[in-house]
Amino acid sequence: MIPYRRKPFHNVHCPKCGTSPYRLQALPDGLIYKPYLAGPKESRLSGSVFHSHDGGSFYDATLGGRLGLLRFGTQDPIRPQGFQLDAEGSAQVRLDIPDDIDVRSVDFRGGLFTTWGDRYHQTRFGYYHISSHLGDEFLIKYPEFDRVNYSRDVLVLGHTIYLCENLRGYAELGWAFATEVSDPFEFQMGLDYAPNYATGIHGAPFLAINGHLREEINYSGGFNMQTGWAWRSQNNGGLFRIGFHYFNGKSSQYSFFNEHEQYYGFGIWHDR
Repeated sequence: MIPYRRKPFHNVHCPKCGTSPYRLQALPDGLIYKPYLAGPKESRLSGSVFHSHDGGSFYDATLGGRLGLLRFGTQDPIRPQGFQLDAEGSAQVRLDIPDDIDVRSVDFRGGLFTTWGDRYHQTRFGYYHISSHLGDEFLIKYPEFDRVNYSRDVLVLGHTIYLCENLRGYAELGWAFATEVSDPFEFQMGLDYAPNYATGIHGAPFLAINGHLREEINYSGGFNMQTGWAWRSQNNGGLFRIGFHYFNGKSSQYSFFNEHEQYYGFGIWHDR
Protein backbone atom coordinates (compact mmCIF):
# COMPACT_ATOMS: atom_id res chain seq x y z
CA MET A 1 0.00 0.00 0.00
CA ILE A 2 1.43 3.36 -1.02
CA PRO A 3 1.34 5.91 1.84
CA TYR A 4 -0.45 9.24 1.31
CA ARG A 5 1.82 12.21 0.67
CA ARG A 6 0.72 15.84 0.67
CA LYS A 7 1.32 17.51 -2.68
CA PRO A 8 3.75 20.43 -2.64
CA PHE A 9 2.77 23.93 -3.79
CA HIS A 10 4.12 23.43 -7.30
CA ASN A 11 1.57 20.70 -7.93
CA VAL A 12 -1.37 23.03 -7.21
CA HIS A 13 -2.92 24.10 -10.49
CA CYS A 14 -4.56 27.31 -11.63
CA PRO A 15 -8.35 27.00 -11.24
CA LYS A 16 -8.90 29.02 -14.45
CA CYS A 17 -6.88 27.05 -16.97
CA GLY A 18 -6.08 23.86 -15.05
CA THR A 19 -2.55 23.63 -16.47
CA SER A 20 -0.36 26.45 -15.15
CA PRO A 21 1.15 25.53 -11.76
CA TYR A 22 0.77 27.84 -8.77
CA ARG A 23 3.87 28.18 -6.59
CA LEU A 24 4.77 30.08 -3.46
CA GLN A 25 7.53 32.50 -4.46
CA ALA A 26 9.55 35.09 -2.56
CA LEU A 27 10.60 38.22 -4.49
CA PRO A 28 8.96 37.02 -7.73
CA ASP A 29 9.75 38.48 -11.15
CA GLY A 30 7.04 40.68 -12.62
CA LEU A 31 3.85 42.20 -11.25
CA ILE A 32 0.33 40.81 -11.39
CA TYR A 33 -1.14 44.34 -11.20
CA LYS A 34 0.96 46.48 -13.49
CA PRO A 35 1.43 50.26 -12.99
CA TYR A 36 -0.72 52.71 -14.90
CA LEU A 37 1.58 53.81 -17.71
CA ALA A 38 0.37 57.42 -17.79
CA GLY A 39 -0.37 57.60 -14.06
CA PRO A 40 1.47 60.75 -12.92
CA LYS A 41 2.01 59.53 -9.33
CA GLU A 42 3.06 55.91 -9.99
CA SER A 43 6.33 54.77 -8.39
CA ARG A 44 8.80 53.98 -11.18
CA LEU A 45 12.11 55.08 -12.71
CA SER A 46 11.55 57.92 -15.16
CA GLY A 47 12.80 61.23 -16.44
CA SER A 48 11.18 63.83 -18.70
CA VAL A 49 11.95 67.27 -20.03
CA PHE A 50 9.00 69.50 -20.88
CA HIS A 51 7.97 73.03 -21.80
CA SER A 52 4.95 74.58 -20.10
CA HIS A 53 2.31 76.97 -21.45
CA ASP A 54 3.65 79.86 -19.33
CA GLY A 55 7.12 79.60 -20.87
CA GLY A 56 8.85 77.55 -18.18
CA SER A 57 11.06 74.54 -18.83
CA PHE A 58 11.32 71.75 -16.28
CA TYR A 59 12.84 68.35 -15.68
CA ASP A 60 10.72 65.81 -13.81
CA ALA A 61 12.30 62.64 -12.42
CA THR A 62 10.81 59.77 -10.44
CA LEU A 63 13.31 57.64 -8.55
CA GLY A 64 11.75 54.45 -7.23
CA GLY A 65 9.63 51.51 -8.30
CA ARG A 66 7.33 48.64 -7.38
CA LEU A 67 8.56 45.29 -6.07
CA GLY A 68 6.80 41.97 -5.61
CA LEU A 69 7.47 40.61 -2.11
CA LEU A 70 5.53 37.35 -2.11
CA ARG A 71 3.39 35.50 -4.66
CA PHE A 72 1.25 32.42 -4.68
CA GLY A 73 0.75 31.97 -8.40
CA THR A 74 2.39 31.27 -11.71
CA GLN A 75 6.00 32.07 -12.58
CA ASP A 76 5.40 33.94 -15.83
CA PRO A 77 7.23 37.29 -15.40
CA ILE A 78 5.15 39.06 -18.09
CA ARG A 79 1.57 37.92 -17.36
CA PRO A 80 1.66 36.25 -13.94
CA GLN A 81 -1.53 35.02 -12.28
CA GLY A 82 -2.38 34.45 -8.65
CA PHE A 83 -2.08 36.44 -5.43
CA GLN A 84 0.80 38.81 -4.68
CA LEU A 85 2.00 41.27 -2.06
CA ASP A 86 3.74 44.37 -3.49
CA ALA A 87 5.66 47.29 -2.00
CA GLU A 88 6.35 50.63 -3.67
CA GLY A 89 8.33 53.76 -2.97
CA SER A 90 9.54 56.80 -4.87
CA ALA A 91 10.74 60.39 -4.79
CA GLN A 92 9.08 62.49 -7.50
CA VAL A 93 11.16 65.61 -8.06
CA ARG A 94 10.79 68.66 -10.30
CA LEU A 95 13.79 70.78 -11.35
CA ASP A 96 13.48 74.31 -12.73
CA ILE A 97 15.85 74.28 -15.73
CA PRO A 98 16.27 78.02 -16.45
CA ASP A 99 16.43 78.87 -12.73
CA ASP A 100 19.84 77.20 -12.14
CA ILE A 101 18.20 73.72 -12.31
CA ASP A 102 17.04 74.25 -8.72
CA VAL A 103 14.80 71.76 -6.98
CA ARG A 104 11.34 73.28 -7.23
CA SER A 105 9.49 70.58 -5.28
CA VAL A 106 9.49 66.88 -4.48
CA ASP A 107 6.71 64.45 -3.57
CA PHE A 108 7.50 61.31 -1.58
CA ARG A 109 5.31 58.21 -1.90
CA GLY A 110 5.39 54.78 -0.30
CA GLY A 111 2.85 51.98 -0.05
CA LEU A 112 1.92 48.33 0.37
CA PHE A 113 -0.64 46.47 -1.77
CA THR A 114 -2.27 43.07 -2.06
CA THR A 115 -3.08 42.08 -5.65
CA TRP A 116 -4.96 39.30 -7.40
CA GLY A 117 -5.23 38.51 -11.09
CA ASP A 118 -5.91 35.99 -13.81
CA ARG A 119 -5.12 36.51 -17.48
CA TYR A 120 -7.85 39.09 -18.07
CA HIS A 121 -8.79 40.71 -14.73
CA GLN A 122 -6.61 42.13 -11.96
CA THR A 123 -7.57 43.78 -8.66
CA ARG A 124 -5.54 45.54 -6.02
CA PHE A 125 -6.27 46.85 -2.53
CA GLY A 126 -3.81 48.60 -0.30
CA TYR A 127 -2.39 51.68 1.32
CA TYR A 128 -0.07 54.48 0.31
CA HIS A 129 1.23 57.68 1.88
CA ILE A 130 2.24 60.74 -0.10
CA SER A 131 3.59 64.08 1.08
CA SER A 132 4.85 67.11 -0.82
CA HIS A 133 7.75 69.44 -0.05
CA LEU A 134 9.18 72.58 -1.62
CA GLY A 135 12.86 72.78 -2.50
CA ASP A 136 15.16 74.80 -0.26
CA GLU A 137 16.41 76.92 -3.17
CA PHE A 138 12.82 77.71 -4.21
CA LEU A 139 11.91 78.88 -0.68
CA ILE A 140 15.03 81.06 -0.47
CA LYS A 141 14.31 82.74 -3.82
CA TYR A 142 10.55 83.05 -3.26
CA PRO A 143 10.05 83.56 0.52
CA GLU A 144 6.60 85.07 -0.08
CA PHE A 145 5.27 81.81 -1.54
CA ASP A 146 2.42 80.37 0.53
CA ARG A 147 3.85 77.00 1.55
CA VAL A 148 1.36 74.17 2.23
CA ASN A 149 1.96 70.91 4.06
CA TYR A 150 0.18 68.59 1.62
CA SER A 151 -0.07 64.95 2.71
CA ARG A 152 -2.42 61.96 2.35
CA ASP A 153 -2.72 58.48 3.88
CA VAL A 154 -4.88 56.58 1.42
CA LEU A 155 -6.71 53.28 1.03
CA VAL A 156 -7.12 52.38 -2.64
CA LEU A 157 -9.16 49.84 -4.59
CA GLY A 158 -8.36 49.37 -8.28
CA HIS A 159 -9.38 47.03 -11.07
CA THR A 160 -8.01 46.45 -14.57
CA ILE A 161 -9.41 44.44 -17.45
CA TYR A 162 -7.67 43.39 -20.66
CA LEU A 163 -9.92 44.22 -23.61
CA CYS A 164 -7.50 42.39 -25.90
CA GLU A 165 -3.95 41.04 -25.58
CA ASN A 166 -2.20 44.43 -25.51
CA LEU A 167 -5.01 46.82 -24.44
CA ARG A 168 -6.33 47.25 -20.93
CA GLY A 169 -8.66 49.65 -19.19
CA TYR A 170 -8.56 50.50 -15.50
CA ALA A 171 -10.28 52.46 -12.75
CA GLU A 172 -9.21 53.16 -9.18
CA LEU A 173 -10.85 54.79 -6.16
CA GLY A 174 -8.81 56.24 -3.31
CA TRP A 175 -10.04 57.38 0.10
CA ALA A 176 -7.69 59.14 2.53
CA PHE A 177 -8.30 58.50 6.23
CA ALA A 178 -5.74 61.15 7.22
CA THR A 179 -5.15 64.36 5.27
CA GLU A 180 -3.50 67.75 5.43
CA VAL A 181 -4.61 70.31 2.81
CA SER A 182 -6.09 67.57 0.60
CA ASP A 183 -9.61 66.11 0.85
CA PRO A 184 -10.38 62.39 1.14
CA PHE A 185 -11.48 61.19 -2.29
CA GLU A 186 -9.65 60.71 -5.58
CA PHE A 187 -10.48 58.75 -8.70
CA GLN A 188 -8.45 57.79 -11.75
CA MET A 189 -9.16 55.86 -14.91
CA GLY A 190 -7.43 55.25 -18.22
CA LEU A 191 -6.33 53.03 -21.08
CA ASP A 192 -2.93 51.44 -21.75
CA TYR A 193 -1.92 49.99 -25.10
CA ALA A 194 1.52 48.36 -24.82
CA PRO A 195 3.25 45.07 -25.75
CA ASN A 196 2.38 42.25 -23.39
CA TYR A 197 5.08 39.97 -24.77
CA ALA A 198 8.86 39.97 -24.97
CA THR A 199 9.58 42.37 -27.81
CA GLY A 200 13.25 41.68 -28.44
CA ILE A 201 15.37 44.50 -29.84
CA HIS A 202 12.70 45.76 -32.25
CA GLY A 203 10.19 46.95 -29.65
CA ALA A 204 6.59 47.96 -30.34
CA PRO A 205 4.42 51.11 -30.15
CA PHE A 206 2.58 52.16 -27.00
CA LEU A 207 -0.16 54.65 -26.11
CA ALA A 208 -1.32 55.54 -22.61
CA ILE A 209 -4.08 57.87 -21.40
CA ASN A 210 -4.88 58.74 -17.78
CA GLY A 211 -7.40 60.98 -16.04
CA HIS A 212 -6.95 61.78 -12.35
CA LEU A 213 -9.71 63.60 -10.35
CA ARG A 214 -9.26 64.93 -6.81
CA GLU A 215 -11.83 66.16 -4.31
CA GLU A 216 -9.78 69.11 -3.00
CA ILE A 217 -9.93 70.78 -6.43
CA ASN A 218 -13.69 70.19 -6.84
CA TYR A 219 -13.16 66.90 -8.65
CA SER A 220 -11.17 68.44 -11.44
CA GLY A 221 -7.68 67.14 -12.00
CA GLY A 222 -5.33 66.30 -14.82
CA PHE A 223 -5.29 64.61 -18.22
CA ASN A 224 -2.04 62.87 -19.12
CA MET A 225 -1.12 61.20 -22.43
CA GLN A 226 2.05 59.39 -23.48
CA THR A 227 2.93 57.72 -26.78
CA GLY A 228 6.07 56.32 -28.34
CA TRP A 229 8.03 53.07 -28.50
CA ALA A 230 8.39 50.34 -25.87
CA TRP A 231 10.50 47.26 -25.14
CA ARG A 232 9.40 44.41 -22.85
CA SER A 233 12.01 42.19 -21.15
CA GLN A 234 11.68 38.43 -21.41
CA ASN A 235 13.58 37.86 -18.15
CA ASN A 236 11.71 40.00 -15.61
CA GLY A 237 8.76 41.48 -17.51
CA GLY A 238 10.11 45.03 -17.22
CA LEU A 239 8.82 47.63 -19.69
CA PHE A 240 11.11 50.39 -20.99
CA ARG A 241 9.53 53.26 -22.93
CA ILE A 242 10.60 56.42 -24.74
CA GLY A 243 8.30 58.97 -26.28
CA PHE A 244 6.21 62.11 -26.22
CA HIS A 245 3.97 63.18 -23.36
CA TYR A 246 1.30 65.85 -22.86
CA PHE A 247 -0.36 67.05 -19.64
CA ASN A 248 -3.26 69.45 -19.04
CA GLY A 249 -4.83 70.14 -15.66
CA LYS A 250 -4.00 70.84 -12.03
CA SER A 251 -0.36 70.34 -11.13
CA SER A 252 0.89 66.82 -10.47
CA GLN A 253 3.36 68.33 -7.98
CA TYR A 254 1.16 68.68 -4.92
CA SER A 255 2.91 71.69 -3.41
CA PHE A 256 1.23 73.49 -6.33
CA PHE A 257 -1.94 71.36 -6.23
CA ASN A 258 -4.32 74.20 -7.15
CA GLU A 259 -2.29 75.64 -10.03
CA HIS A 260 -3.14 74.88 -13.65
CA GLU A 261 -0.43 73.43 -15.91
CA GLN A 262 -0.31 72.59 -19.59
CA TYR A 263 2.91 71.17 -21.01
CA TYR A 264 4.42 68.85 -23.56
CA GLY A 265 7.80 67.16 -23.73
CA PHE A 266 9.87 64.03 -24.11
CA GLY A 267 10.37 61.28 -21.54
CA ILE A 268 11.76 57.86 -20.71
CA TRP A 269 10.01 55.47 -18.32
CA HIS A 270 10.83 52.07 -16.83
CA ASP A 271 8.34 49.89 -14.97
CA ARG A 272 8.55 46.42 -13.43
